[in-house]
Amino acid sequence: MEMTQDKPRKKAGRPLSFDREAALERAMMVFWRYGYEATSLNDLTAAMGITPPSLYTAFGDKERLFLEAVQYYLAKKPCFFESIVAEPLTAKESIRSYLEVIAISQTDPNQPPGCMVVTSATNCTAASSHVQEVLADYRGQMEAGIKKRLDRGVAEGEMAADTDTASLASFFVTVIHGMSTQARDNAGREKLLAIGAQAMRAWPDPL
Repeated sequence: MEMTQDKPRKKAGRPLSFDREAALERAMMVFWRYGYEATSLNDLTAAMGITPPSLYTAFGDKERLFLEAVQYYLAKKPCFFESIVAEPLTAKESIRSYLEVIAISQTDPNQPPGCMVVTSATNCTAASSHVQEVLADYRGQMEAGIKKRLDRGVAEGEMAADTDTASLASFFVTVIHGMSTQARDNAGREKLLAIGAQAMRAWPDPL
């Protein structure tokens, strides 16, 4: 599934005196853990090990840094569906595998819990509406990717021709969002795997 958002552009200027990718990854972790609005410039510069002028030179303002951090997250984490779709699995196996990957990723003890795209810009003020819109678009792309795989399952005869793939995709995305919330509330990996397994019981009856 192709991402359609443009990547923020880095300003031209003197060569950077720090590892830009390492600083971006640290910023991602802060935004992921605390959310967009709750993260301050001081939080970011302390985590990234840079000064505010260096942050602005390398990344622009806070919003552009956040959006680039989200792009970095999407490139590194299994939030979307491409890798699962590429595997030689049936539609049902693809969805089951995806839910398992989500459960494992969102409870990784080496990173903040949950999904950054789901949790990092909730309950924001109107000033952050653009950030919310971008993340909503990414979530919409995830749902569209799942629906596309379900549609393929119908076309290949794995599922009944009258399967409501739009509603089924929405259901699985809702489950994924709920798993992220559960992870943020310290639910363990076994619980999230059980949620995913329970969700698969909603799979339509075979032909």
